[in-house]
Amino acid sequence: MNPSNTHIVLIPSYNPGVKVYETVQSAREFWNPVWVVIDGSTDGSEVALKAMAEQDSGLRVIHLLQNQGKGAAVLQGLQQASAAGYTHVLTMDSDGQHPAELIPQFMQASIEQPKSMVLGKPIFDASAPNIRVQGRKLSNMWANLETLGGNIGDSLFGFRVYPIEPLRKVMRFNPWMRHFDFDPEAAVRLSWLGVKVINLPAPVRYFSSAEGGVSHFRYLRDNVLLTWMYTRLFVGFVLRLPILMARRLRERF
Repeated sequence: MNPSNTHIVLIPSYNPGVKVYETVQSAREFWNPVWVVIDGSTDGSEVALKAMAEQDSGLRVIHLLQNQGKGAAVLQGLQQASAAGYTHVLTMDSDGQHPAELIPQFMQASIEQPKSMVLGKPIFDASAPNIRVQGRKLSNMWANLETLGGNIGDSLFGFRVYPIEPLRKVMRFNPWMRHFDFDPEAAVRLSWLGVKVINLPAPVRYFSSAEGGVSHFRYLRDNVLLTWMYTRLFVGFVLRLPILMARRLRERF
């Protein structure tokens, strides 16, 4: 596979368990290049990932020595990708939940509409915890309220393609978006900038611990974080409401 000179796959990784190796191999099967940002992992996965990169010119590993959070890891990747001349990143989780076989489809949608963000809309199977499925409905409601029905199919699903420069812009002077709040806040703030949304369905698989699944989601901690995030965003939404309404009217007429 010839390497893309515009689009890369970016995988933030923190203590991901054994699924990370399968995830990276699958991503490389469907795209070139693939970058992994090791976010201060302490499980030794960085050793094997670096060894994989030494044998594969299409794989690059960025090693952050201290854990900074998913959004901070993505930002590190964005900065280096921009410096290398890339224009778009497809983000995916390192734990095997996201469908690597759909990378070419998502990338092609981005190539055809480069000013848009391509958001995965998850298709859940029986492995998905019901509390997670129901909880994200509330998150999606808030995201679409705060974008005047901005067509955000799913605010939390991290399998998506971003245009790099608009995302760097919203993160540059924003102290938030560095942890679990990254994905929903990125979708809302990019919508405020006028970045259009393309929603594409994507199956998601939740692996049990016996299958090598690892989850760093903490219900109380992360739901408090999301509540604070949507409170902040609602204030920003109210302040931007005249601009958003004017844009919506222009789009209709």
